Amino acid sequence: MSLRTTRWLLPTLLAVALAACGGGGKVQAPAAVDGLQTLVVPAADAAEGRGWDGVVEAVHQATLSAQTSGRVGEVLADVNDRVSAGQVLLRLSAVEQQAGVDAARAQLRAAEASANEAELNYRRHADLVQGRYVSRAQFDQARASRDAAVAARDAARAQLAHAGQQSAYTTIRAPYAGIVSTREVEPGESVGAGRVLMTVFAPDALRIEVSVPQSDAEAIRAHPQARVRFDDGHGIDAAQATVFPAADAATHAVKVRVQLPALEPAPWPGSTARVAFPALKGDAGVRVPASALLRRGEVNAVYVLADGRVALRQLRLGERVGDEVEVIAGLRPGERIAADPLAAMQALAAARGEQ
Repeated sequence: MSLRTTRWLLPTLLAVALAACGGGGKVQAPAAVDGLQTLVVPAADAAEGRGWDGVVEAVHQATLSAQTSGRVGEVLADVNDRVSAGQVLLRLSAVEQQAGVDAARAQLRAAEASANEAELNYRRHADLVQGRYVSRAQFDQARASRDAAVAARDAARAQLAHAGQQSAYTTIRAPYAGIVSTREVEPGESVGAGRVLMTVFAPDALRIEVSVPQSDAEAIRAHPQARVRFDDGHGIDAAQATVFPAADAATHAVKVRVQLPALEPAPWPGSTARVAFPALKGDAGVRVPASALLRRGEVNAVYVLADGRVALRQLRLGERVGDEVEVIAGLRPGERIAADPLAAMQALAAARGEQ
């Protein structure tokens, strides 16, 4: 069948089916069709309860920024690499920082020499003042010189520690074991203080926060259980569910924090997931494969088979989870639908042509 014919048949069949649903004038009965691949609509799983969409976030996530200026010398880790705690991820050039360390070390040696000399001079004056060989004013001056030299030595030590810390900032290490999620720089690139370099997160500690109506918060607090379903259709039981003790003053919603168990592979922070609470019973819609849907503009429909005949039926859809779409209205569990809407459309057109 040509593409032009297909484009003509789709709106025609949709119009016929929707007119039949509306109870208008006399409409031809559904045609009998044989040999179509079909599937049975499964029963809805209401055990998961009502749910809300949330975003996966890492409990431990660190954005590593440059704390000193320099040029990127080595990049030793990339996105999706697993790193251990303390592992070197990146190195910056340390020429200026090392020069500052050398200068501070030299100043410290000079300050220590001055402090030692001032200490000896003070002790001599302390002995001489006992025999009245020097005046009290000369002794006080020697003591002040000694105190000033000691203070200068302490300042030089602090300056050396500061310069050493600036030099240490040129080596960026992983704060904990985890996975590198982003890398923002390339070797040879100049960076300044505050420039984001990498992001690392721990995959063994992930959580999701959702906001629920305050009328539902107490039921969840009494039964803190949750079921998490990811976009690929995979579902797991949450390790822990914590209901916040206060509601938001603007939205009157209460946040619920759901702790995820250790997963392999771990979902990426920022990915979406649906959190359902068994304590909140609700009417769950049936789910059908997205490939079985026929879409035309805002109209969604499937071909339903009954007694060897096929008819197009409009649906009201809910959320999509993986390769399946929730059907809010239009289908009942146990009904049989065509797995391939295009094949069903062609078979229906052929059957109507024969009639």
